[in-house]
Formats: sequence, structure tokens, C-alpha cells
Amino acid sequence: MNFSIKEIISATMILFAVIDIIGSIPLVISLRKKVGHIQSEKATIVAAGIMIAFLFLGETLLKYLGVDVNSFAVAGALVLLILAMEMILGVDIIKNEEAKSASIVPIAFPLIAGAGTMTTLVSLRAEYEMANIIVAILINCLLVFTVLKSAAWLERKLGSSGLDILRKVFGIILLAIAVKLFSENVQQLFK
Repeated sequence: MNFSIKEIISATMILFAVIDIIGSIPLVISLRKKVGHIQSEKATIVAAGIMIAFLFLGETLLKYLGVDVNSFAVAGALVLLILAMEMILGVDIIKNEEAKSASIVPIAFPLIAGAGTMTTLVSLRAEYEMANIIVAILINCLLVFTVLKSAAWLERKLGSSGLDILRKVFGIILLAIAVKLFSENVQQLFK
């Protein structure tokens, strides 16, 4: 194993930008209001497990299923698009009446360990040592856990009008990420 601080920092920053847990705060708070409780530990552990498993098995699994990375990214972009529309319009598109927690879906997947994160992991694997990527995943999961754990505190500090503004702004940013992910990958499908 060749640990490299430079590779760890680079991979951490790339994953941090893609996961965008800071930008997801309004969505996390909104989900928390809908379902009552988010199990931060469970969401973080599941997301870490999904990312590490996908790092090792992702490309092989997708090939086995007959799905290429671009198709996977387009599907993930559509899920993000729906979540963004909920945030911007203030409507419920995805309804899950029986949900007691949003810890696994949609927080662990697709919000944290979604198509964007998974396609990024496949790309990072081509450039960086596996051990450095795993460390970057773990650092990001620690940051995710901190944000999820402090969601109630953030909600109190921001207030309802602050949350509404933040939700709309980050909804638009999430929509832009979804459109970018969609457009970059849908072009590859038709080549």
C-alpha cells in the first residue's frame, strides 16, 4: 500500500465536491421533518459500505448487469432531478407513507453514495491508489456524519425562513448538478 497525502487530499476534495453534504443540508432537514428521525450512524455506515463495495466491484457489477457507467449516471441524475424539484417547488413527488426513517433511502443512497459519487469512484480508481481512495471515502463519511448529526441544531439556528431560502438555493444547485450529470452521460450513450 502506497499512502500519499497528496492523493488522499485530492481524492477527499473531489469526493467532497461530488457528495456535497453541505449543499444537502436543506434536503436532510426536509427529510427529517417528513420522517421524524434520521439515523446518522446507520446512514453513514451504509453509505461508506456502498462506496467501498462499489470501488471494488462497481464496474464488474454494472458490466454483469449489462449496464454501463453512463446509463447508471443518467439514472442517478434523474433521481437527483426529482429531489431537486421537490426542494425548489416545495411539493412531494416521491411519497413513501410507510417510511420511519430516511437513513438508507434517500440519504445513504442516492444522496451520499449516488450515481455521481459512484462514477467519480470509478474515475478515481484509474488515477489513484485504492488505499488512498478508501481513506478519502472515510474522511468524507466522517464529515457526512457530522452534518447529519447536527441537522437539528442547524434547523434551529437557520429558522424556517432561512431553511426555505437555503432549500430553494441548494435545490437549484442540485438541479444543476443533475442536469450536468445527465448531459455529460447521455451524450456518451449515443456514441
